[in-house]
Amino acid sequence: MRKLYFLVPGTDGKFACGGLWAELKTFKLAQQICHAEVVTYRQREVGKLFLDELLKEKNLDGVIFVISWGFDIAKLAAKLKQYNVVYHAHSAGYKFSIPASIPIITVSRNTLGYWGQKSPNSLIYYLPNEISPEFRNLHTERDIDVLVQARKSSEYLIKQLIPALKEKCKVEVVNSYVEDLPGLFNRTKVYLYDSAEYWAQQNVSEGFGLQPMEALACGCQVFSSVNGGLSDYLDPGFNCHKISGYSQEYDVQRILKVIDSSASANLSEDFFVEYRVETILKRLQVILMEINEFFDHRQYQEGDIPSLTKVRLMKLFINRIYNKFQKKYFRDL
Repeated sequence: MRKLYFLVPGTDGKFACGGLWAELKTFKLAQQICHAEVVTYRQREVGKLFLDELLKEKNLDGVIFVISWGFDIAKLAAKLKQYNVVYHAHSAGYKFSIPASIPIITVSRNTLGYWGQKSPNSLIYYLPNEISPEFRNLHTERDIDVLVQARKSSEYLIKQLIPALKEKCKVEVVNSYVEDLPGLFNRTKVYLYDSAEYWAQQNVSEGFGLQPMEALACGCQVFSSVNGGLSDYLDPGFNCHKISGYSQEYDVQRILKVIDSSASANLSEDFFVEYRVETILKRLQVILMEINEFFDHRQYQEGDIPSLTKVRLMKLFINRIYNKFQKKYFRDL
């Protein structure tokens, strides 16, 4: 099995975010299956390989470069076109295409469907993000009525709903990194998450949305948007509630009702099995085996399936209109 190089711009400072942590978690899982290393390409870091130096090596046929940083994908794909490359896709909606020579691994079925339509000739796989085992319901007393993390939250949530809720219950707003997030979730009755506005401004989708699932695993009642990857697992009315429901007053009423009920989510562990490490490792093993077989094949065979380029789509459209015209006016000839 080929060695994996996980490409990230850097591993700290301005690059620190949920997407980076998720990618590094996948890197750790891959290390349990094959040789894998982190490679940076913008920020040089002590003890880590740097891409430009790595590419000076003569023989890299025995490695696979894993690219994932959305805004850099087009440039990296072009730079690495002569090598074995896999795109680990988190968010969807970036304005680039992926050649069929690059397999795609998606973190949500929402992103899977996006690339299934946009890149129909590529090998595409589904590998969800991992929910760490520490995210579980401890069944302890919950002294926080409502919890919200300010980052990615909508203006409505921060400026309207939270002030209204603070008049009626205990609300905690988190503005910085939390060392013990599982512990905080286990103290919380209701968790609010509303990222649709944030991602609309970025013009890309919510890739997975770890926090609502982590909150559910800890027994929180979740009020959330269901945009992008959140739609993979959130089911309003059954395992969560939809936030921003028509009016501020209606949101307040529904949240207070849940708080007063004192009911925790109590979802079966079966619900989370798909996202736990044992299941993900099994999926990753299969995916890596297939991708290695593909790169073996690609050494001897050029791709020959027509791509859905704009030019080809225009030709298909013209042919369809022409065929309809012929059927309508020349069917009796």
